[in-house]
Amino acid sequence: MRSVYFAFAITFVITLTGCSSKSVEKPSEVAIEQESGDFNGELEGFADEFEVEEVYDPFSGYNRAMTTFNDKAYEYAIKPVAEGYKWVLHEDIRESVDNFFKNLYFPMRFVNNVLQGKMRNAAEESVRFVVNSTAGVLGLFDVAKKYCELEPHNEDFGQTLGFYGVGSGPHIVLPLLGPSNLRDLIGMYPDSYLSPLDYTERNYDTLTDTPAEYLGAKTLEKVNYVSLNIDWYDDIKRDAVDLYPYLRDMYEQYRDKQIKE
Repeated sequence: MRSVYFAFAITFVITLTGCSSKSVEKPSEVAIEQESGDFNGELEGFADEFEVEEVYDPFSGYNRAMTTFNDKAYEYAIKPVAEGYKWVLHEDIRESVDNFFKNLYFPMRFVNNVLQGKMRNAAEESVRFVVNSTAGVLGLFDVAKKYCELEPHNEDFGQTLGFYGVGSGPHIVLPLLGPSNLRDLIGMYPDSYLSPLDYTERNYDTLTDTPAEYLGAKTLEKVNYVSLNIDWYDDIKRDAVDLYPYLRDMYEQYRDKQIKE
């Protein structure tokens, strides 16, 4: 999987270097145009005062197509499987599965907290890992949060790059993984070395040794997560006038917020 991430990063960097045209999309104008039939008079006055923020989006054509693909994959494959999974397994079991996967990613959170100088958060992450891996039965139960009030401090290498001033770059929608950007895409590569879910040769043991085992584990993680948040995506779609720019802006603003925290 690391090679796939790396290939993505190289491909997009090369594309950026050779790109001579700049595509600028104004999602708010799209929304205004679609609603103008009902509120034309009010919006005309509002549009004169409203300053639209221009968004650098050279891959907007690809991103729209991939957003449509991901949406169909979710509606016709991932969601039905997640609903069946939800019907079979009690919520408490699914929450334990979610806790188990989150506990596995402790090395990524710890290292990126250290890299950003957040030593207190790194120390709390260490305590959380020890407590949840022992008293929490290999991470199945988040006893550190429940009994010690120790919250997780989610950090990844994309956030670390942002912490040191690296810009997000153009927005990129990944197949099945959803919204991302060039900075976060590159950040996946070093993070993959800190994940115990991998199949490439390393100097230490991983939980998965083959691509099939890796895909099985990641599929279980994804389906389990969707089963716990099955209404979340539908709520987003209901609020979106135009799904792609809505998801893009929400993702970029959310990542900016994470980096500033």
